[in-house]
Amino acid sequence: MLENLIAYFDRIPSLHRVLILTGGLSFFWLLESGLPLMRLSYAKWKHAGTNLFFTLTTVVVNLLFATGIVLGSDWSQSQSWVVLNWMNWNPWVELILGLLLLDLISAYFIHWIEHKIKFMWKFHLIHHADTYVDTTTANRHHPGESVFRAVFTLLAVLLTGAPMWMVMLYQSASALCSQFNHANISLPKGLDRAISWLIVSPNMHKIHHHYVRPQTDSNYGNIFSIWDHLFGTYRDMDPKELRYGVDVLPDEKQGQIRYQLQVPFDPSVKTDH
Repeated sequence: MLENLIAYFDRIPSLHRVLILTGGLSFFWLLESGLPLMRLSYAKWKHAGTNLFFTLTTVVVNLLFATGIVLGSDWSQSQSWVVLNWMNWNPWVELILGLLLLDLISAYFIHWIEHKIKFMWKFHLIHHADTYVDTTTANRHHPGESVFRAVFTLLAVLLTGAPMWMVMLYQSASALCSQFNHANISLPKGLDRAISWLIVSPNMHKIHHHYVRPQTDSNYGNIFSIWDHLFGTYRDMDPKELRYGVDVLPDEKQGQIRYQLQVPFDPSVKTDH
């Protein structure tokens, strides 16, 4: 089974990667209609258009970094000091360890940093500015933030020695999990809480999109929730009390692409991060 998984992701066609991205969006988009967490009164297609624009810029940035990540993976696998070369790991242990570390560095750690450094936070604001969080919000990232995340993906590959099949598997799982935990869906409370002990559940991540601190500065995980539990950044609250957006940007401009693109460079946008 593992051999088949490795063989598939080692040669995954670009079309299949596109189908994973669009298939996940379509599935959770439809699920939102039947199991909504919130009854959001908004122009859903127009809202999706804004977020898909930022999804496209994310894809472009990732393509620009693709060659560097491939070369970085090839180089790091020949280095004895990288984590996955420390010993002759059992293949399944190596897979789990690799996915955990890729998630820690290229998702949790960069996300935590973006909330701590004002310059980076102003780029990340665009993600938090969405006042109608749904599955399309998953890849709503300013191009500048996409660069930050791509750099940390490269760093994760260099430090772990992850082969490209593992990187492809991680990125596919990351996209689907992000679409899942941003989706405007309501799971039974017990199920959502049970899921949140292993992976980031919808209720867990929605807290991160609450409009004020300290909730905004919590639940940074993307796939695995272990990092928030381990580093003390996990928070809980009643989803009914959630209000999306940020308190430093006008809600009515959350869908204006030109405005969102210039936010990081606007000195009038003040933050306490």
